[in-house]
Amino acid sequence: MSTELPKYYFRTRENGALAFRVDTENRHRRIDMDQIAMVNVRNGEIKPQGGRELSNEDMEALTQWLEERQDVLAQRNIDDILRTVDHLNQTAQWAQSKGTDEELEAVTDSLLLAMHDLRSVLVRKKADRLMSGDKA
Repeated sequence: MSTELPKYYFRTRENGALAFRVDTENRHRRIDMDQIAMVNVRNGEIKPQGGRELSNEDMEALTQWLEERQDVLAQRNIDDILRTVDHLNQTAQWAQSKGTDEELEAVTDSLLLAMHDLRSVLVRKKADRLMSGDKA
């Protein structure tokens, strides 16, 4: 562990994080973490905790963390989609080369419906983008 700790710690959770102020300047020389706020990544809301008023420095740190976290989650989302493309390709290869009749029977209907649904959404969204591009 490095000798200098950050001023803030964020305990991530599904929709954001609990934000703590890290304090090592106490008489016991222990690490104290004081929860100061809840940060919601989905709606960008920062709620002070325990009747606290957040300083400008606190708000800057929380806002910066929020923006960075939203960027990380957006990148992960795109990466997950690209991994799905890889899985679809691997599934096609498996179906062509290794899948037994029983295995294919077990997955074909589910795969076809999911792929049909995905295709419908993608085609509709692409058409919407093309139509809005024509208007611009």
